Amino acid sequence: MELLRFTTAGSVDDGKSTLIGRLLYDSKAIFEDQLDALELTRKRRGEENINLALLTDGLRAEREQGITIDVAYRYFSTPKRKFIIADTPGHVQYTRNMVTGASTANAALVLIDARNGVVEQTIRHAYIAFLLKIPHLIVCINKMDLVNFQEDIFLKIKNDFLNISQKLNFLDISFLPISAKFGDNVVEKSANISWHSGETLLSFLENLSIEKDENFTDLRFPVQNVIRPQNEKFHDFRGYAGRIASGIFKVGEKITILPSLQTSTISQIYFATETLEKALPSQSVTLLLSDNIDISRGDMIVGLENLPNISQDISTMLCWFNSKPLNINAKYILRHTTTEMRCLIKNIDFKIDINSLQENIVDRNVGMNDIAKVQLRTSKPLFFDSYAKNRVTGSLILIDEGTNETVAAGMIL
Repeated sequence: MELLRFTTAGSVDDGKSTLIGRLLYDSKAIFEDQLDALELTRKRRGEENINLALLTDGLRAEREQGITIDVAYRYFSTPKRKFIIADTPGHVQYTRNMVTGASTANAALVLIDARNGVVEQTIRHAYIAFLLKIPHLIVCINKMDLVNFQEDIFLKIKNDFLNISQKLNFLDISFLPISAKFGDNVVEKSANISWHSGETLLSFLENLSIEKDENFTDLRFPVQNVIRPQNEKFHDFRGYAGRIASGIFKVGEKITILPSLQTSTISQIYFATETLEKALPSQSVTLLLSDNIDISRGDMIVGLENLPNISQDISTMLCWFNSKPLNINAKYILRHTTTEMRCLIKNIDFKIDINSLQENIVDRNVGMNDIAKVQLRTSKPLFFDSYAKNRVTGSLILIDEGTNETVAAGMIL
């Protein structure tokens, strides 16, 4: 069954957690003991209705404040598709959490409160969705019940968002009017929104086409581990294990190993104990080659054509995670696919003004949750693609050498 990963985004109290709770509740994806716990909480608090947001807001501070702080992952399925949901926070200070949750998503649900329209956080999250190259954007205009389900309010917010998104060149944007609290247009069609002829949110997610989201052209296989059982049954076995970043690997395919640039041919492909004739993106497999070549963790197996870029100078968009600001000329550990190396911050080109989406070349102080274009210099050549071309080989993280904290996530330009 096909898997769809999607993330929620939007300002504080726009109803992200409630929407996910409603999806789970109305699609019968909640266990009985979870419902009993929600009912007990409702009675203890003296609330009129069950608070569905509690299904994803698991931290005590989240429940007390009625907000989302950390990323919460939820899993459910329908007869048509499996889903992994990343419920991300809306506060400015948790932008890094939103980047983390959205980094692997096929689609982003951007929620907008129908009473407030497009606000600063809406623009921030739309920009992050653009930066992370999320293929599909679904704008859910929520709390339509609080504006009497007026079509003109929906259309005005839709036009406001489209005016902003023109700067970001999204390829696929859809708009849905909903009420997460009461379930209007979430799983079932709503009589209150009869003027909207489109699908419900669940139907839209079930039928969203994601076949073209993967890169099937460029062969990229970062090696994670070399498997040598060294027993009688597998005396000469030498396999290279990893997760396919992109491309279709086939038995008999000629390949190149980076950084040595030696060539060989794929002789076998193992998926656990099963042998395959071909392997697809996102599959974790073990490749066997026809030649004995010195390959180790951090190397990359690629095709003979469409080689990745190889350079020590990297241009990247960084989202800064740490309370300690970025230090120009400081050394950081750079982690990219399965390799790790040191790098220097050579230059900060500009910082993004999230309100106007303009490039700020005056203020180049990059602090927590800031997004900036930064030039890096690595201690050894890195083989990479642009993030727009390949989200796996085009992404990296920076780690503080002293504290071992992840300080930034980068999208290579």
